[in-house]
Amino acid sequence: MYISKFTDYAFRVLVYLATNNERLCTVDEIAKNLSVSENHMKKIVHRLAKGDFIKSTKGRSGGIKLAFQPEEINLASVMVYCDEISNVMDCKKDSTICCYFVVGCKLKKIIDDAVSSFSNEFKKYTLKDLLK
Repeated sequence: MYISKFTDYAFRVLVYLATNNERLCTVDEIAKNLSVSENHMKKIVHRLAKGDFIKSTKGRSGGIKLAFQPEEINLASVMVYCDEISNVMDCKKDSTICCYFVVGCKLKKIIDDAVSSFSNEFKKYTLKDLLK
């Protein structure tokens, strides 16, 4: 199991916003502080806003901030929203694709159990747990 770079940066954005919760932050500011291109940061921020993890205000004095308190943002919900971790195998993404061992394939069950354990570990933590 692994976390994609996208989710890694999404976590970092949320941590940055939590540590600067008293003010609105800009995409440019976060991109510079996290050493990520502004274009990539815009995609991450857009996704987090669509998932209602952050609030975005447009305009001259606009910016972004957390939509909830850090203790209300569960890490598993962020990870599941940002990544399709349940589709780690091609046959999970597309039922027409299957391995050579079609009859009695037990790998899907093992993968499902592993993904569930991975996700359950993240369910134990909130954004607050990532803050110093």
